[in-house]
Amino acid sequence: MNTPPSCSLPDFHSPHSPPHIPHLIRYFDASEPVANLSGNLPHWRQANTTYFVTFRLADSLPQEKLRAWVQEREEWLAAHPEPHDEQTRLEYYELFPERFQRWLDAGYGACALAEPRVKALVERALLHFDGERYRLLEAAVMPNHVHVLVTPRGDHWLSEILHSWKSYSSHQMNRVRGTQGENWQKESFDHIVRNPNQLERIREYIRDNPKRRSGVSPLRAAGDGG
Repeated sequence: MNTPPSCSLPDFHSPHSPPHIPHLIRYFDASEPVANLSGNLPHWRQANTTYFVTFRLADSLPQEKLRAWVQEREEWLAAHPEPHDEQTRLEYYELFPERFQRWLDAGYGACALAEPRVKALVERALLHFDGERYRLLEAAVMPNHVHVLVTPRGDHWLSEILHSWKSYSSHQMNRVRGTQGENWQKESFDHIVRNPNQLERIREYIRDNPKRRSGVSPLRAAGDGG
């Protein structure tokens, strides 16, 4: 585990986004089509909705830890078929998304994003197409992962946006650090925001993440509705 002091001081938020932008936010709509992408993590896609996304460095979690998490999640889902009631849904968030976020906050890996020049280039990548391809509502660059609250615009999809951020920033990270290879884990954690209550909980979580120690999930807001 590597937790240098500078890892705990990220302070980036999108300067383009006022506190409340209701006309730019579209929540999950159960009546609209949903795409479900394959992978170890769940990836739901719905056109122009707002997402909470966490993407992480390749060394941010030990592989054996991640493999055990994936297997446990698959077994839990098989034993708890949908639809889920409120208690079961909260159990899922505590066992899986919330635990996943806690592991990231523990500071595994080399914490390359704690280097000021690396942190700055990732921030520039996030902001580059803000207002054009997407609306970046909130973001925080942590030591070994990045949190964003983002709404794709027009015909742009989240997967395309994530690929652009990762590809560009990985190339730049290798350039400034004198390294080679892919720096980011291929899969990201993403969640379609369900309602205004959950949106504000996630926004607060991202802003407070550098100093957060409580382990409270941003997805477990009252009245999230599934």
